[in-house]
Amino acid sequence: MRTVHCLNALLLLTASIPGLGSAFDVKAGQSLHDAHCMKCHGSEVYTRTDRRITTMDSLRQQVQRCDTNLGLTWFDEEIENVSQYLNATYYKLE
Repeated sequence: MRTVHCLNALLLLTASIPGLGSAFDVKAGQSLHDAHCMKCHGSEVYTRTDRRITTMDSLRQQVQRCDTNLGLTWFDEEIENVSQYLNATYYKLE
């Protein structure tokens, strides 16, 4: 039983390290996005030609700013889920 707990802890740890696994949930990110972000703007902000987001770090920072401005108090994993959803759907950043 102890081995199972250690294995689960190891899997959780490696899933949270970039490049070793995927700890994000794109569907959860879409749900959060649709419920909160779409109250302020439509998808045109993601597809405009002069968009300011050019890296994953800048995308995460923008999602964090929106979280703060709306007073949502999302957990880091929720910010990551929304960021990954936006990247998969619109930005296609590496």
